[in-house]
Amino acid sequence: MVEMKDSSKQLPLKAEVNYLNFYYGGKVHALKDIMMPVYDKKVTALIGPSGCGKTTLLRCFNRMHDLYPGNKYKGEIALQPDGVNLLSPKIDPIEVRMRVSMVFQRPNPFPKSIFENVAYGLRVRGEKRKAVVREKVEKALRGAALWDEVKDRLQEPGTALSGGQQQRLCIARALAADPEIVLFDEPTSALDPIATGSIEELIGELKNHVTILIVTHSMQQAARVSDFTAFMYLGNLIEFDKTEIIFNNPSKQQTADYIGGRFG
Repeated sequence: MVEMKDSSKQLPLKAEVNYLNFYYGGKVHALKDIMMPVYDKKVTALIGPSGCGKTTLLRCFNRMHDLYPGNKYKGEIALQPDGVNLLSPKIDPIEVRMRVSMVFQRPNPFPKSIFENVAYGLRVRGEKRKAVVREKVEKALRGAALWDEVKDRLQEPGTALSGGQQQRLCIARALAADPEIVLFDEPTSALDPIATGSIEELIGELKNHVTILIVTHSMQQAARVSDFTAFMYLGNLIEFDKTEIIFNNPSKQQTADYIGGRFG
């Protein structure tokens, strides 16, 4: 475990990354002995230069790497409080993705209605009760701060929404299955400043209900939205601590150099 100056051991854990290694195609060693806590109902930001392993680590949490042959995990991501290893071959990746949802860099609504975009995960899970689906769709849209804007147009295509609305629709889709963790992979990189502010505000509200990990290239965004920050470099976790410490008084010179714009 990366040593922190200000211990947060009293906080409840949602997940623990233990000696995680990841290999692309079984050969490229992309993550090296990562050890990191993920605290319950907090926002953890992953920062570092391009190619450092941020998105690779994020996608381990919901087994996205399983979609490509030859990729290999070693170590574990233990989901708490039950201690289930999300990377275990005994665990169905589809079930993992129900417990750990993901919002991608660019809005990617399905070619379906607004309602069916949000209901998608519920239907995959086999939920057939119409009243339950309606209730969960409304709850998810409210959670994504989108309900008031779309409640009278639920049968319109999701692709007809603005970019910022589409991203909030994707967040609603991620929330509908009642996940325990939501992963955000640079969720505002394709959005204008106003839509970016809206998503950042939403993240601040969501952490009251769900644990969040976010990959961002914007250190300003990491400082604004996260409670904890992990700095990564060349597949290694260099430093993990409370965000205010990482940005104001880091332990490692590499972290200070990156925060100060001296490399990366």
